[in-house]
Amino acid sequence: QAGHKVGAEAFRTIANYAKSIGLKYLTVYAFSTENWKRSEEEVSGIMRLLGKYLQEALRDMEKNRVCFRFFGDLSRLSPQLQKLCAEAVNQSAEYDVQVNFCLNYGGRDEIVRAARAFAQDVSDGKYSSSDLTEELLSTYLYSKDVPDPELIIRPSGELRTSNFLLWQSAYSEFVFMNVLWPDFGPKDLDEAIAEYQRRNRRFGGT
Repeated sequence: QAGHKVGAEAFRTIANYAKSIGLKYLTVYAFSTENWKRSEEEVSGIMRLLGKYLQEALRDMEKNRVCFRFFGDLSRLSPQLQKLCAEAVNQSAEYDVQVNFCLNYGGRDEIVRAARAFAQDVSDGKYSSSDLTEELLSTYLYSKDVPDPELIIRPSGELRTSNFLLWQSAYSEFVFMNVLWPDFGPKDLDEAIAEYQRRNRRFGGT
């Protein structure tokens, strides 16, 4: 559990630093739909840590002035955690810098949920199946009013996306870094941004 605690502190540092350098959106993969497969002890520890973090965030909200959003199915969380998430969203809605927590989130699960919601609207007569476009389907995603990420940073030396923002990352720039998340700091974010700035983003064009 010590690693998760240090990881939470790393996120706090990065969130504050991101705000200081003018980033408007920061999305972090806090807990995936697959993470439930971990031991009950580890999952319980992560949830306790999350609750503690949210309580501290609510306490310091006026000072930090960060807008909270959650991507994922929160219904599997405890009622207490769901309440803390809702309070964080409601109390921070006016702030400019937005942090999106992917919590009980999976990219495939998000797309399936969006497809089901659209199918239900077709069944209810709101749309016909031929109305479906990429733009319309995007409105059914957790990120419906958030720009697609320009840069995705994958720490820990892994070379996979692990079911993260599959739809939204179609034209994102990826930077893979051989640094563990608990050790990830402002200098690593600076390095990733510098690498992003060296890229030529063509979006399929020439």
